[in-house]
Amino acid sequence: MSDEQTSGQLDKPTPIFIAGHRGMAGAAIQRRLQALGYTTLITASRAELDLTEQSAVRRFFQQGHIGAVVLAAAKVGGIHANNSYPADFLLENLLMEANVIQAAHAAGVQRLLFLGSSCIYPRLAAQPMREEALLTGALEPTNEPYAIAKIAGIKLCESFNRQHGRDYRSVMPTNLYGPGDNYHAENAHVIPALLRRFHEAVTSGATEVEIWGSGKPMREFLHVDDMAAAAVHVFELPTEVYRAHTETMCSHINVGTGLECSIRELAETIAKVTGFQGRLLWDSSKPDGAPRKLLDVSRLAALGWRAGIALEPGLRDAYDWYRTHLDVARR
Repeated sequence: MSDEQTSGQLDKPTPIFIAGHRGMAGAAIQRRLQALGYTTLITASRAELDLTEQSAVRRFFQQGHIGAVVLAAAKVGGIHANNSYPADFLLENLLMEANVIQAAHAAGVQRLLFLGSSCIYPRLAAQPMREEALLTGALEPTNEPYAIAKIAGIKLCESFNRQHGRDYRSVMPTNLYGPGDNYHAENAHVIPALLRRFHEAVTSGATEVEIWGSGKPMREFLHVDDMAAAAVHVFELPTEVYRAHTETMCSHINVGTGLECSIRELAETIAKVTGFQGRLLWDSSKPDGAPRKLLDVSRLAALGWRAGIALEPGLRDAYDWYRTHLDVARR
C-alpha cells in the first residue's frame, strides 16, 4: 500500500496515469501537474492503449505500478456531432470510463479523478445549477447520450467508494476552451467553431458570418488552464477535506467561473478578438440547445478555489494558439 493510500494525500513522486493526455483537458492537467512538481506522470496514446478495450486496459494497469489516475479521456463534440453520432458518444464514453475505473480498482489504486461535464444536469434545472440538481429532471436532448455516460461515470466512482472504500472523485467542468481545442468545421464546440469561422472570414475578406441559433442562450465558459488548476486542486485535497465538503451519493464538484454571457455576446467578443468588422447573421432554424447553463460553484469556492482567467483575455489566448497550430487544429 502506497503512502498516498495511507495518508489520504498525494505525494509528488506518486505515479499518476493521465488517461486522455492528448486531449485539451488532459493536456492541461498534465501541464498543471508538471508545473507543481509531480515527477512520475504516466501516459499512453490511443495507438498504445485503446481505452475501449477492457483486456488491454487491464493489462496496462497490471504491468506497472500506478498510484493514482486522472480520467480525462472522452469522446467529445458540439451539438452537430452529438446529434449525428449519439450511439458513438454513449457507447465509447461508457466503455472508457468503466474499463479505466474497474482496472484501477483491480490494481489497488486508491485515488482517481473523473472529469465529467455540466451537461449532466436537467435541461431546465434551476439556475445556477447546484450539484444536488443531478437526476432531478429530463436532460437536454441534443447531448443526452453523452450526459448519460458522464452521469454513469460519477455513479461508478461513488459506487466503488461505497462498496470498496475507494477515494474516486468527480469534477464537472462547464464549457471549456483554450489551447489544444478541436476546431473541426462540423464537430467543434461553440468557441472553437466561432473562432475558426471568424478567422476564415477575416482571411477571405468576407463581410458576413452566419451563426447557428438565435444567439439568446446563456452559457458559462472556462479556460482550460483554469479547469486544470481547479481539477488538480480537488485531486490533491486530503481525503477528509474532500469528504467533509461532499456527500456519499452527491460527491461531484462543479468547476466553473460562476459568470455567464449570451451566445450573441460571445460572438461579438470573438469578432473583436479576431478583428472581424462585418455583419453577424443568426440562423434561428438551427437548434439553440439548453436555454441557460450556469454552474453554482459555491462548493468549489468553499474548498478554496476560484477561476482567474477572464473571458476576453482567455479567448485571445485560444485564438493565438489556433493561429500558430492551424494544421493540427483543423483536423
